[in-house]
Amino acid sequence: MNALTGAFDWLGAGKNWRGDTGVQHRLIEHLGFTGLSMLVACLIALPVALWLGHLGKGGALAVNISNIGRAIPTLALLALLSLTPLREHGETPTLIALVLFAIPPVLTNAYIGMREADRAVVEAARGMGMSGGQVFLRVELPLAFPLLMTGIRSAAVQTVATATLAAIPGGGGLGRVITAGFNLQNTSQVVAGALLVAALALLVEGLLVLVARWADPMRHRRTGGTGTETDGGAGAAASGGTESGGGTGAGAEPAAAAA
Repeated sequence: MNALTGAFDWLGAGKNWRGDTGVQHRLIEHLGFTGLSMLVACLIALPVALWLGHLGKGGALAVNISNIGRAIPTLALLALLSLTPLREHGETPTLIALVLFAIPPVLTNAYIGMREADRAVVEAARGMGMSGGQVFLRVELPLAFPLLMTGIRSAAVQTVATATLAAIPGGGGLGRVITAGFNLQNTSQVVAGALLVAALALLVEGLLVLVARWADPMRHRRTGGTGTETDGGAGAAASGGTESGGGTGAGAEPAAAAA
């Protein structure tokens, strides 16, 4: 309890927030390489996962290969990269390690989300004459969006927490607050640094939950009169098929003929 009280006292001291070694500067560093690593991981993992999920081929192999990265300790990878010439390029070793750490959850969730899209809805969309690209954009991607965002959120929270290790081989970020506390044998500072990292991780998760709810293309159908995701997906397929047919008559005539 004394350490926790001391941590809040340490956080309340304005001098600990100013300067190149202050919390504000370390927080900006932490957010900088965490955000950049997540951006690179998404640019690598999402196109691969979404394309393989749409094709239904090779996804299992890609997921298994990406998951190998989870078996590699991040601290060991950081230490190895710090021994290479990359250490002369600032935060490059940290960025590489965090990107490799963030790719597996993003790739896995995006691929599974695509493959778990209701096949009946997908086939109905194709039966309405939608092209492969239209099926992907108007049916599969909206249905996969919640699981896709879950992967991004999980990767972001893990990356924020793991980025603390960057301070051990000499990187920046909030981990430097903790390592400085250990060097000074200041338990209050160590606890304060841990609280900052935990609070930042929770804040990032909360913001991404809100973003996922706001950006979900199926949110109105999931909370509307249909009450189920499948019905919402069928609605998306129906509306997409109507547009691709050029009018309601193009989509209605095959249905009438089938009846």
